[in-house]
Amino acid sequence: MLVSNMEILPGKRISEHLGLVQGSTVRTKHLGRDLMAGLKNIFGGELKGYTELLQEAREEAVNRMVAQAEAVGANAVLNVRFSTSSVTAGAAELFAYGTAVILE
Repeated sequence: MLVSNMEILPGKRISEHLGLVQGSTVRTKHLGRDLMAGLKNIFGGELKGYTELLQEAREEAVNRMVAQAEAVGANAVLNVRFSTSSVTAGAAELFAYGTAVILE
Protein backbone atom coordinates (compact mmCIF):
# COMPACT_ATOMS: atom_id res chain seq x y z
CA MET A 1 0.00 0.00 0.00
CA LEU A 2 1.43 3.33 -1.08
CA VAL A 3 0.80 6.13 1.44
CA SER A 4 1.67 9.71 0.49
CA ASN A 5 0.91 13.25 1.57
CA MET A 6 0.91 14.34 -2.10
CA GLU A 7 -2.36 14.84 -3.99
CA ILE A 8 -0.96 13.27 -7.16
CA LEU A 9 2.11 11.17 -7.84
CA PRO A 10 4.41 11.91 -10.78
CA GLY A 11 4.24 9.12 -13.34
CA LYS A 12 1.11 7.55 -11.79
CA ARG A 13 -2.47 7.84 -12.94
CA ILE A 14 -5.46 7.58 -10.63
CA SER A 15 -7.87 5.15 -12.26
CA GLU A 16 -10.46 5.16 -9.48
CA HIS A 17 -11.29 7.38 -6.53
CA LEU A 18 -12.65 5.34 -3.60
CA GLY A 19 -13.21 8.12 -1.07
CA LEU A 20 -12.08 9.15 2.36
CA VAL A 21 -10.39 6.64 4.65
CA GLN A 22 -9.41 7.27 8.23
CA GLY A 23 -7.84 5.80 11.30
CA SER A 24 -7.59 7.03 14.83
CA THR A 25 -6.39 6.12 18.28
CA VAL A 26 -6.96 7.69 21.67
CA ARG A 27 -3.99 7.61 24.01
CA THR A 28 -3.59 8.62 27.60
CA LYS A 29 -0.56 9.76 29.52
CA HIS A 30 1.43 7.35 31.68
CA LEU A 31 2.32 8.20 35.28
CA GLY A 32 6.01 7.38 34.75
CA ARG A 33 6.14 9.60 31.68
CA ASP A 34 4.46 12.41 33.63
CA LEU A 35 7.09 12.23 36.36
CA MET A 36 9.91 12.39 33.83
CA ALA A 37 8.19 15.26 32.01
CA GLY A 38 8.01 17.17 35.28
CA LEU A 39 11.77 16.79 35.72
CA LYS A 40 12.40 17.87 32.11
CA ASN A 41 10.38 21.02 32.80
CA ILE A 42 12.95 21.89 35.44
CA PHE A 43 16.11 20.89 33.56
CA GLY A 44 14.97 21.16 29.93
CA GLY A 45 15.32 18.68 27.08
CA GLU A 46 13.24 16.41 24.91
CA LEU A 47 10.31 14.59 26.47
CA LYS A 48 11.25 11.22 24.98
CA GLY A 49 8.39 9.37 26.66
CA TYR A 50 5.87 11.64 24.95
CA THR A 51 7.77 11.51 21.66
CA GLU A 52 7.53 7.70 21.74
CA LEU A 53 3.84 7.87 22.71
CA LEU A 54 3.04 10.12 19.75
CA GLN A 55 5.06 7.96 17.33
CA GLU A 56 3.16 4.86 18.47
CA ALA A 57 -0.14 6.73 18.09
CA ARG A 58 0.75 7.89 14.54
CA GLU A 59 1.71 4.34 13.52
CA GLU A 60 -1.53 2.90 14.93
CA ALA A 61 -3.69 5.55 13.26
CA VAL A 62 -1.95 5.01 9.88
CA ASN A 63 -2.28 1.22 10.20
CA ARG A 64 -6.02 1.58 10.81
CA MET A 65 -6.37 3.98 7.88
CA VAL A 66 -4.48 1.56 5.59
CA ALA A 67 -6.68 -1.34 6.75
CA GLN A 68 -9.76 0.68 5.83
CA ALA A 69 -8.25 1.49 2.42
CA GLU A 70 -7.47 -2.20 1.80
CA ALA A 71 -11.06 -3.09 2.74
CA VAL A 72 -12.40 -0.87 -0.07
CA GLY A 73 -9.88 -2.22 -2.61
CA ALA A 74 -7.41 0.68 -2.75
CA ASN A 75 -3.74 0.27 -3.58
CA ALA A 76 -2.81 3.77 -2.38
CA VAL A 77 -3.86 6.50 0.04
CA LEU A 78 -3.06 10.02 -1.11
CA ASN A 79 -3.18 13.46 0.50
CA VAL A 80 -2.64 11.95 3.96
CA ARG A 81 -3.02 14.33 6.88
CA PHE A 82 -2.85 14.09 10.68
CA SER A 83 -4.91 15.83 13.31
CA THR A 84 -4.95 15.75 17.09
CA SER A 85 -7.59 16.70 19.59
CA SER A 86 -8.10 16.52 23.32
CA VAL A 87 -10.76 13.98 24.29
CA THR A 88 -10.68 14.39 28.05
CA ALA A 89 -8.20 15.48 30.69
CA GLY A 90 -5.04 13.45 30.09
CA ALA A 91 -6.22 11.76 26.86
CA ALA A 92 -5.84 12.82 23.23
CA GLU A 93 -6.91 11.45 19.85
CA LEU A 94 -4.53 11.19 16.94
CA PHE A 95 -6.43 11.03 13.65
CA ALA A 96 -5.00 10.10 10.22
CA TYR A 97 -7.03 10.54 7.04
CA GLY A 98 -6.55 10.52 3.31
CA THR A 99 -8.06 9.62 -0.05
CA ALA A 100 -8.21 5.97 -1.04
CA VAL A 101 -7.47 5.45 -4.75
CA ILE A 102 -6.50 2.84 -7.26
CA LEU A 103 -3.33 3.78 -9.13
CA GLU A 104 -2.34 2.31 -12.48
